[in-house]
Amino acid sequence: MRRIAVTGASGLIGNALVRSLTADGHEVVRLVRRTPRTEDEVRWDPEGGRADAAGLAGCHAVVNLAGAGVGNRRWTDAYKRRIRDSRVNGTAALARAVASLDDGDRPRVFVNGSAIGYYGETGDRAVDEEAPPGTGFLPELCVEWEAAAAPARQAGVRTVFTRTGLVVSRHGGAWGRLFPLFRAGLGGRMGDGRQYWSFVALHDEVAAIRHLLDTDGLSGPFNLTAPNPLTNGEITAAMGRVLRRPTLFAVPAPVLRSVLGEMAGDVLGSARVLPTRLLESGFRFAFPDIEGAIRAAL
Repeated sequence: MRRIAVTGASGLIGNALVRSLTADGHEVVRLVRRTPRTEDEVRWDPEGGRADAAGLAGCHAVVNLAGAGVGNRRWTDAYKRRIRDSRVNGTAALARAVASLDDGDRPRVFVNGSAIGYYGETGDRAVDEEAPPGTGFLPELCVEWEAAAAPARQAGVRTVFTRTGLVVSRHGGAWGRLFPLFRAGLGGRMGDGRQYWSFVALHDEVAAIRHLLDTDGLSGPFNLTAPNPLTNGEITAAMGRVLRRPTLFAVPAPVLRSVLGEMAGDVLGSARVLPTRLLESGFRFAFPDIEGAIRAAL
């Protein structure tokens, strides 16, 4: 049994990870923004850049999955600052707290969330962890987000970055919004449908994080995406087949831009991302294809 601290434990990925860890008998410490109510809670303030280092003492690992939702609302300047501060300041606070602990109390591994937004627009070109960052809000955010973990890495803690793709789940994220539309027969492609969507089943996302936690020697960035990214049009067709619903509707790019603003670039942009390092590390996907991932979510 290990003691593992998790931020974002109430989110889509964090909640599933906590369930998986506790089912296997591990002790999970949840970092919360309010006053702790139980012994398994630790106070922190991600936007303010503060974390209770004493509460992390003795933990085998820290998993940082916290951050304001990128797709939750239109990207105003104020909300973009919130997206940034919740990730960059929170990561920096945890990394400093981890680094401040004595060697015997310091966690052995720090798994920090990131995203395939790091690569920006890739078009039809497949990229892996060797690719440089793209340009724009999300790539710049991811670069700064990962850099904020430097204090932990410099203190000798094995540091991993999980560059996660679009998580296929009924319970949240982009797919949580897509499932009701497709069930109602209102689903369809977005824009011209030729942009690549790099997806990952929620089951595989959690399994990959646990693989990275448990495998000594693994550090740096890992793309958490299924090995076969598809275009939005291909994914739309797969949703229709699995749910047995028509997919006649399409949302033109100008409409998306008028409704979503700057965030539309993330929906219409193409990210063909491959999990090269994850596969090389020995990880095997349970749901490498889109139909399997959709059925798993259902």
